[in-house]
Amino acid sequence: MIYFDHSATTPIRPEVLEQMNIVNRDYFANPSSIYKTGRKSRSLIEKARFQIAAAIGAKSEQIYFSSGGTEANNQVLWTIANQKNKHVIISSVEHPAITKVLEKIKPYGVETSTIPVDDKGIVLTNELMNLIRPNTGLISIMLANNEIGSIQPIKEIIKKISNHNIPLHTDAVQALGKIEIDVNELGIDYLSLSAHKFYGPKGVGALFVNKDNNIKPFIIGGDQENGLRGGTENIAGIVGMGLAAELAIKDQNTCVAKLKKLEKHFLNNLKEHIPSAKHNKTNNLPGLISISFPGNKSNILMAKLDRASIAVSNGSACNTGNIKPSKVLKAIGLDDNINLSTLRISFGKDNTIDEVDFLIKTLIEIL
Repeated sequence: MIYFDHSATTPIRPEVLEQMNIVNRDYFANPSSIYKTGRKSRSLIEKARFQIAAAIGAKSEQIYFSSGGTEANNQVLWTIANQKNKHVIISSVEHPAITKVLEKIKPYGVETSTIPVDDKGIVLTNELMNLIRPNTGLISIMLANNEIGSIQPIKEIIKKISNHNIPLHTDAVQALGKIEIDVNELGIDYLSLSAHKFYGPKGVGALFVNKDNNIKPFIIGGDQENGLRGGTENIAGIVGMGLAAELAIKDQNTCVAKLKKLEKHFLNNLKEHIPSAKHNKTNNLPGLISISFPGNKSNILMAKLDRASIAVSNGSACNTGNIKPSKVLKAIGLDDNINLSTLRISFGKDNTIDEVDFLIKTLIEIL
């Protein structure tokens, strides 16, 4: 299988998998235990916390582990349900881990306003100020979109709202290892991460919290994670996430250069051989391409590519099986016919030019 769906998930790095196997075999003791093997487990978790903090310019004490980006997002949003200011502002291209949670917490008095985006998926920041209310308790804008790769101007948004004392959360699940992330430079209050998007394991993520006086627990139980996330920690997963984050930052420049090379090669050949294809161009994450093939349903294209052992998607992997028009593509102005003929191709660090050539050749044959 030739894999071009790295925005859905990435394969685990061999060195990460090896480290996780060692932890599962040798360091299984409960990290809350006071005996030596328990303390060793605790030290492994704290090392990983430091690695993740270093990857985003944070302090270790500002990192809280979760089961992934979805849980991290939930924790921030459910905190709003338990506070006085219950108005939330989001963009029209947010992930379901934001939009569906806001629907769920409506009965708690939470209200939502949505900022539109332009045809490249960038929020119209001038519209933001008109949406702010006296009871606005949170603004949540993803750092980079999972379907079209648009990168949002978070620093500009922070500057605009600086006098309003409104916390800002960003879902940065797609971004680590592909663009620079510095929480201090961004000026944000909350940031969500998920290990399986940067060659780490599934089922583990992290939440950056600038000041923990407002955040509330989402998983209730013991006093793990400074009382903010009950449950015995997934030691191997956390260790894997920490190492994956460290390696992603170490290799970022090389990886980005490779992704841009693959992307340029694909688009140049696509323009030459399939001129009817429409590139939904954005200031995208390296290697993430949204491409429409008018008159060809994306689900049929995906099935035929799958028969050729090529994996791509038609949008968020969280909506697999859903062939309705993408809300993200609607938001950037694509009509339903183009919307339903769109594929998402997301290259990874181990893809090759030969694999991209095979993708082009196969698309030509299918079309």
